[in-house]
Amino acid sequence: MTERGPEYSDAHATYVFAVSRNPDPSAFVGLPGVADEAPVSVLPLETLTAIVQKVRACDFTDEAWQARLSDQRELERYARAHHDVVTAAAACCPTVPLPLATLYHDEQRARDALTNEADRFHAALMRIAHHAEWGVKVYAPPCPPDDSSRSAAPADRSRPAPGAGLAYLERKRGVQERRDQSQDEALQAAETVDSEVRLLATAFRRLRPHAPHQLSGERRIQVLNATYLVAEHRAGELALLTQSLRERAGLEIELSGPWVPYSFIGEV
Repeated sequence: MTERGPEYSDAHATYVFAVSRNPDPSAFVGLPGVADEAPVSVLPLETLTAIVQKVRACDFTDEAWQARLSDQRELERYARAHHDVVTAAAACCPTVPLPLATLYHDEQRARDALTNEADRFHAALMRIAHHAEWGVKVYAPPCPPDDSSRSAAPADRSRPAPGAGLAYLERKRGVQERRDQSQDEALQAAETVDSEVRLLATAFRRLRPHAPHQLSGERRIQVLNATYLVAEHRAGELALLTQSLRERAGLEIELSGPWVPYSFIGEV
């Protein structure tokens, strides 16, 4: 939805954070948004309302964003400011967040473009109304220790005991088999977690599990990374179910949320 143009950097633009249904303008008081030219405000769209802010267009040119992408701290600042406004809107009414740096030349162009997409916004709002997004991550238990290097030392270290090499290989094979079995059991348990959480969710998405990251010190093996759209009145059930699954499966299960349902708004 972002408009670009060679003359765009010399003007002001309308930055759009989200589209909502009847938001309370007071929810945005005190929020800085992504710029300091003007406060965050609302823009009527016939049956819907956009959450907007007037910004300098030169701060959002392609060149400006390329420079910002190389500055992780600055990029995080913008992303956090955007998310804070979306969260404030979602706290008071159903809200469809728009991508970071969605801009239009002026309010009228924003109004026209967003109104043309009203049917898609209404469909998304109907899907996520009174729902929140929850993340569930499941980790495999630690791998069985490799004790193959610990064996009874022969009296004469210069001469390996008869059959020592075969015994060593057998121990290594046994360790690998136990690890494979542990991994298979963890994957099966993760499928059980997913299937039970789905029963109380309205929608779900399976994501690619994160690999262990040695630089961050994260060495756990993730066997499930999923997100679920859950009705607000079932949040308590989800917490109880997660605790029950931890006890039954014997796995480390992380529950995070509630979040604005970014994963379930579709293409808007």
